[in-house]
Amino acid sequence: MPNRVPRFATIRGAFSNRNYAIYTSGNSISLIGWWVQRLTVGWLAWELTHSSSWLGAVAFADLFPVVLIGPFGGVLADRLDRRRLLLVCVLIHTAQAMALFVLTLTGLITIELLFALTLVFGITVGFQQPARLALIPSLVKPADLTPAVAINSVIFNTARFIGPAAAGFILEFGGAAPAFLINALTYLAMIAAILMLRLPTPPKLLVHHDPMVTEIWHSVVYIARHATLGPLMLVMIVSVLTTRPVLEFLPAFADTVFGRGPAGLATLTSAVGLGAVAGGLWMAQRAGQQGLARIAFASSAVSGLMLTAFAAADWFPLGVAAIAVFGVSVSTAGIAMQTLMQTAADDAIRGRVLSLWGLTFRGGPAIGALGIGWVAEVLGLRWPMVAAGLVCLAVSLLFLRRAPPPTG
Repeated sequence: MPNRVPRFATIRGAFSNRNYAIYTSGNSISLIGWWVQRLTVGWLAWELTHSSSWLGAVAFADLFPVVLIGPFGGVLADRLDRRRLLLVCVLIHTAQAMALFVLTLTGLITIELLFALTLVFGITVGFQQPARLALIPSLVKPADLTPAVAINSVIFNTARFIGPAAAGFILEFGGAAPAFLINALTYLAMIAAILMLRLPTPPKLLVHHDPMVTEIWHSVVYIARHATLGPLMLVMIVSVLTTRPVLEFLPAFADTVFGRGPAGLATLTSAVGLGAVAGGLWMAQRAGQQGLARIAFASSAVSGLMLTAFAAADWFPLGVAAIAVFGVSVSTAGIAMQTLMQTAADDAIRGRVLSLWGLTFRGGPAIGALGIGWVAEVLGLRWPMVAAGLVCLAVSLLFLRRAPPPTG
């Protein structure tokens, strides 16, 4: 295995960048708290209503605002100091988590208030996400960008494994209020990390701007005309509309399909995270960008197949295995796509391009969750998910067949 050492060297190289190491340390702590809150919000919505429609609506509030806000957030990320923009958003997230803690502790929380505060969070993410993604290239040397993107995914999905496991324990023995407080406290690590970054003054804060809508349209045209980014974006749209919403319905699967309650929910969500960590570690060791498009299409196809298997499963261990492999495939596809977006986009338009990627990544599941939630009220959870998985499988295989083979 002659290339294993260089691959691990690329991982070490990413952490040799001071700013990246500091940012990643704070982000890793904050993400654990975020996953604790995310699982808690889903379980609390289900506990308050036992309604698939409300579960889908809360997921919609969390994910959909980026569709409307994200493109404008991308313009701001190209115009303003990305670090300061990120800091303001994290402060708002901290306040939102504290509000959830107080309302839940006092027994004043309702599904309407939960929806409203989740909507506040989703709106803020619309501004945060483009700044966060576009900031990464300024934290590392160009040669370290690809492993840095993969490492971020590994950390995100490690938190997806740890956070839900912690949330299941907290919900079982302490309820929702402590989970929200823990999330608020973990944001302090992210605030400290942002304040410690030593970044040069942004080299080109534009003096003359086209109207925001015009700049957004330019980024849409840019992606559509790009030989690599255009097909990737199309497959991403199909994937996030069909397969990603399953994560928002894990509370309902854990309760009504498998009869496992909060512990089962934590197991399922942690299985997704563990699988995603495995996929991320494999991607982090890859040298260069050879074959990334084919990896993205193939992984998307596997995610469709695994969603179909999960939705059809009656045996809990089989469901856990299927959702774990689903996590692997979603992780590898996402890393491949984001790496290509990061490296192929010009710096002057990177914020807007990544805002559209983030819009698709978060907004697609929001629309999918809302639609599947409505259909599930009539047909149950299984068949809408089976159909969604088969659609993703078919479209991904179509683009995989059209992708050029590796050249060496």
